[in-house]
Amino acid sequence: MTSSSPSAAAPVDAAAQPHRPLTRRDYQTLGLSALGGTLEFYDFVIYVFFATVVGGLFFPPDMPDWLRQLQTFGIFAAGYLARPIGGIVIAHFGDKLGRKRMFSLSIFLMAVPTLVIGLLPTYASIGVAAPLLLLAMRVLQGAAIGGEMPGAWVFVAEHVPRNRYGLGVGTLTAGITGGILLGSLVAIAINRSYSPAEVQGFAWRIPFILGGVFGLVSVYLRRFLHETPVFQELAARRAVANEMPLKTILRDHKGAMLLVALMTWVLSTAVVVVVLITPSYLQKAFHIPATLALEANAVATLTLTIGCVVAGWANDRFGTRAVMLVGWGGLFATSYLFYLGLPGTPGTLVRNYALIGFFVGSIALLPIVGVRAFPPEVRFSGLSFSYNMAYAVFGGITPILITVWQQHDLLAPAHYVAAMGLLGFALGFVPLASRGWQPPAART
Repeated sequence: MTSSSPSAAAPVDAAAQPHRPLTRRDYQTLGLSALGGTLEFYDFVIYVFFATVVGGLFFPPDMPDWLRQLQTFGIFAAGYLARPIGGIVIAHFGDKLGRKRMFSLSIFLMAVPTLVIGLLPTYASIGVAAPLLLLAMRVLQGAAIGGEMPGAWVFVAEHVPRNRYGLGVGTLTAGITGGILLGSLVAIAINRSYSPAEVQGFAWRIPFILGGVFGLVSVYLRRFLHETPVFQELAARRAVANEMPLKTILRDHKGAMLLVALMTWVLSTAVVVVVLITPSYLQKAFHIPATLALEANAVATLTLTIGCVVAGWANDRFGTRAVMLVGWGGLFATSYLFYLGLPGTPGTLVRNYALIGFFVGSIALLPIVGVRAFPPEVRFSGLSFSYNMAYAVFGGITPILITVWQQHDLLAPAHYVAAMGLLGFALGFVPLASRGWQPPAART
């Protein structure tokens, strides 16, 4: 079987779903999973859209601006550093007790800290306790998202039929990235509806309170989801992991762990730099008005969401390798097209930002490759551990790295994103990325 064949996109499971059309229950699973992912990722990223305001409120007013920004992004990075802890624990029980239970728990653990952030007193009220409490809430959010994203990918991948595997995972990823779009739209609405003084005074709290409430609603909605057929089959055959899943993947699946970690490096760079950091970069480096920067970012996030679905569909149609080469090669090219063209005109800014956003949608390839890189018995733990450990490192240091690098080279974001595009392109030639894990009998 060649990597370019559509069948190469199917997960290799003894209990995998057969080829069939998507049913009403499949659509319900996709819809509820994507909605929950949207709300949970919104809760996680809304912080960065108000990073400048939060930094001014939670740190001493006499602190230098660059140091305040660095510490604000440091607290943002703390959420990434906490991801492996939540990911390992939630995934462990997901492999042992079932995907659905942990899938519901993770969103609850995200909603509560988000609500608390919206109610926290600031530095002016309680001094140094304010940033410490903010840090604690970000750590809890990081632990929650560490279990949510791998859990959502595994949950959907084990529900959809073989011939819609890429589309299902890509659609879910689009829903998750829709959380960034929702955050961007809410940030635009807040900045348009309130004056800067009002945003500084109270309006910054609104997005966090809304996120916490919507997250709790999503917890309720996930009650209507069903356990995955793959896990039900494993439980029926008593093939659920007998030893600690983490021990198994560390011993037997080092190649898959490395592949997922490197793809996570590409994903984290694309999301953190292009989507999360760039709005502030446009304002500080090129003095682009905040409203225009956020509007262009919203358009780019919309094309990112579309790009995830297109990447998933193309994976089923053309195979993983072809999509990796086109997708990551496109990210390399458009990174320089976008950043070299700044500040440009409002029209070229939106157009080029939308184009690079579309190729960032290639991030859907990570779960497509990562889910099938591990056997079903330890799949949740394998994907979660590899993804979250890598994201903790690369996602955590990227905002700090870019902030420092920009002091010496204004095109630092372009160089970093382009380098990751080349890495993703090279990973397209790794056989495991195309064929996935195979049982011993299939390797002969």
